[in-house]
Amino acid sequence: MKSEKIVKAGDGSLVVPDFPIIPYIEGDGTGPDIWAATRIVIDGAVQTVYGGKRKIDWLELLVGEKGFDKTGEWLSDQALNTIKDHVVAIKGPLTTPVGKGIRSLNVTIRQKLDLFACIRPVKYIDPVPSPMKSPEKIDMVVFRENTEDVYAGIEYEAESDASRKIAAFLKESMGADIPEGSGIGIKPMSARNSKRLVASAISHAILNHLPSVTLMHKGNIMKFTEGAFRTWGYEVAREKFAGQTITEEELFEKYNGKRPEGKVVIKDRIADMLFQQVLLRPDEFSVIATPNLNGDYISDALAAQVGGLGMAPGANIGDTCAVFEATHGTAPKYAGLDKVNPTSLILSGAMMLDYMGWKEAATAIRSALQQTVKAGIVTYDLARQIEGAREVRCSEFGRAVLANMKKAG
Repeated sequence: MKSEKIVKAGDGSLVVPDFPIIPYIEGDGTGPDIWAATRIVIDGAVQTVYGGKRKIDWLELLVGEKGFDKTGEWLSDQALNTIKDHVVAIKGPLTTPVGKGIRSLNVTIRQKLDLFACIRPVKYIDPVPSPMKSPEKIDMVVFRENTEDVYAGIEYEAESDASRKIAAFLKESMGADIPEGSGIGIKPMSARNSKRLVASAISHAILNHLPSVTLMHKGNIMKFTEGAFRTWGYEVAREKFAGQTITEEELFEKYNGKRPEGKVVIKDRIADMLFQQVLLRPDEFSVIATPNLNGDYISDALAAQVGGLGMAPGANIGDTCAVFEATHGTAPKYAGLDKVNPTSLILSGAMMLDYMGWKEAATAIRSALQQTVKAGIVTYDLARQIEGAREVRCSEFGRAVLANMKKAG
């Protein structure tokens, strides 16, 4: 049967053919290793579950170091347009030099394609070592705003003409006290972008029958950006989800602290307080909606509680398309060694299948991966922490997950 593109219907739903074309980016550093293992698992899941009635036709995009070597471009307009045209894509980690050189390709992809929601589920996989006493209580999804905040990239170097002009304007016209020689960054946060992010988080909670959405902010200090995020979050809950949500205040005033069936509780926490509470009372949080920088911090901190970024999947989703990705870096010293843990990208692939409506294949991947880790068949990062574990290569781990799927299938 002929392969076809995934398309979006007029109501925003996906129309997914049985033989979809899905673009992929291998990634830099360890990207080719983890992508090879991930592809084996995704293809195996689709074959095992659907018996040849469905199959993915993969389309490689040359992005990152590979793209620069072959085309002279780190991220071409053609690659971006291909993702947009095919609606769903998956990618490995991409290189970004710190403090110099090219701008983050990950951030550029999110902003150019308006992938406003960075979605990162965090759930414990037994028996991965954790610093927590009860890591099984951790089951959260972070919705991180992707397009603005300090990640908008509006900043000016110390001692530059631009930073001097801005400092002079802020001093003379706004009465601000700016130290001499300051680098200056601007933190834009808008009602439109904040509301659509929170709306997507609430929609996820309603669709998946989750009890709460927590707005994470530092509004006690940054009242007109982070504080506004909190205000806009409550506003969109009232405007779009009045019949399906209640505030935490209403929960205790009207319902004596007992959540009514079918209602999502909207609450907020100051960022530093939330970092404590996800450690001390993780079972009180299910969905966290947050501005960009806070979301970066909290999603990595939560990942550490369940074994690190190597275990954490992620997706960047907008109104027109979605890109699923590994959440960790490129680890260039391990490039080509077939060594690193591919779990992050494998689980991101499962998220992609969920998004496509192929939930049976996604469930098969998660179940087989859990079974593989439980049996102590793991890559070096976990083998050195799990007593009695058998260390395997990246590719061997992928094949072990596939073998467990076939046994169950």
